[in-house]
Amino acid sequence: MVADVPRSAVDEPVVAAAPGAPEVSGGPGGSGGSDGRTTVVAAGRPGRAGRGRAPLLLGPAFVAAIAYVDPGNVAANLTAGARYGYLLLWVLVVANGMAVLVQYQSAKLGLVTGDSLPGVLGSRLRRGPRLAYWVQAEVVAAATDIAEVVGGAIALQLLFGLPLPLGGVIVGAVSMGLLLTQNRYGQRRFESVIVALLAVITVGFLCGLLVSPPDARGVLSGLVPRFDGPDSVLLAASMLGATVMPHAIYVHSALVRDRHGKASGSARTRLLRATRWDVGTALVIAGLVNIGLLLLAASGLRGAAGTDSIEGAYAAIVVALGPAVGIAFAVGLLASGLASTSVGAYAGATIMEGLLHRRVPLLVRRVVTLIPAIVLLAVGADPTWTLVLSQVVLSFGIPFAVIPLVRLTRNRALMGAARNGPWLHAVLILVVALVVALNLTLLFLLVTT
Repeated sequence: MVADVPRSAVDEPVVAAAPGAPEVSGGPGGSGGSDGRTTVVAAGRPGRAGRGRAPLLLGPAFVAAIAYVDPGNVAANLTAGARYGYLLLWVLVVANGMAVLVQYQSAKLGLVTGDSLPGVLGSRLRRGPRLAYWVQAEVVAAATDIAEVVGGAIALQLLFGLPLPLGGVIVGAVSMGLLLTQNRYGQRRFESVIVALLAVITVGFLCGLLVSPPDARGVLSGLVPRFDGPDSVLLAASMLGATVMPHAIYVHSALVRDRHGKASGSARTRLLRATRWDVGTALVIAGLVNIGLLLLAASGLRGAAGTDSIEGAYAAIVVALGPAVGIAFAVGLLASGLASTSVGAYAGATIMEGLLHRRVPLLVRRVVTLIPAIVLLAVGADPTWTLVLSQVVLSFGIPFAVIPLVRLTRNRALMGAARNGPWLHAVLILVVALVVALNLTLLFLLVTT
């Protein structure tokens, strides 16, 4: 559905998310109209009503933030904390700061252009490079989906003793139900469900810190950048891949597009301001969850047997912190798997729509991408290391998402007055350089050890 609002039709900035405005529900592969977007054009000066609607503009970043607290994060952060204590805490702090910068750029691109990052690239690349880019993006999306389904299956096994393959099927089925919410009731309802799951994740993963608070001196020492051998570098790359996630970068631009459409004038200014709050709030919550997981493992699980796996960490949590904390952790893990696999399917459909120019129904894609995860669970692949290695794959996909994003958001013809200034552009180049350097180091260690 494309709804162009003429200037003469409004007295103050009009936002599609305002009460009484039409809902935009045609996301990737959804049931909306021709492109699932709403174009917002506004004039005038925002009044009190407009300022009161500001909280209603929040939401897209909270959906994207689910990617930052998925089961891959749980595996990487628990393994890092249990094995190295507070040593790699600085990786999470740096990665979360990078994530805030990058996710805002993705959201801004979607708002200014009215298109997703894959869509903008798909319109600019020739057929050969476009297909090659699509292949690597799909590999990233597949690795993401595997981590999310496996994590949800582990949670169901911990809570109810279900076999992992059956748990994977259940996670896939429930995620289809969440995607039906988006198709049937629109973007706002889908966001509400995901935010509720994010609240469950936060409580489930952080309540253990009340029983086993971290050591303040250890936390401060963990803020000093350093490694302890090749394995710590591998884990650091896994943590980076689990924190700055390529599919979250792709999908955030689409979420903003499907929620707000393309905006101009004072409406765009308001939406950009609201988007900064949206991204900052959502990513701070996600960052605290990740840091809390590492601190929990460092303070309560260091040296405990079997803590290099989620199942072992759960058992250690039950022994050290009590069964109630263990159950809360498992429920948080389940909510993480259910929410993140739904967002991952949304991201995959966004990638395919933008780069292949084909819209695949979300439910069809959900069924297809569920197969590799179920196969891995059925053949008995170690679930925790499957999660960790999937995050390493994601880490290699980060430059392919970040480098084009940085170039596009500096493009005057594309972004106009909203393009990045020289100082912000320099900071983003530094972020890209750090990511590429870490991945090259990881590749060297994998080849030589």
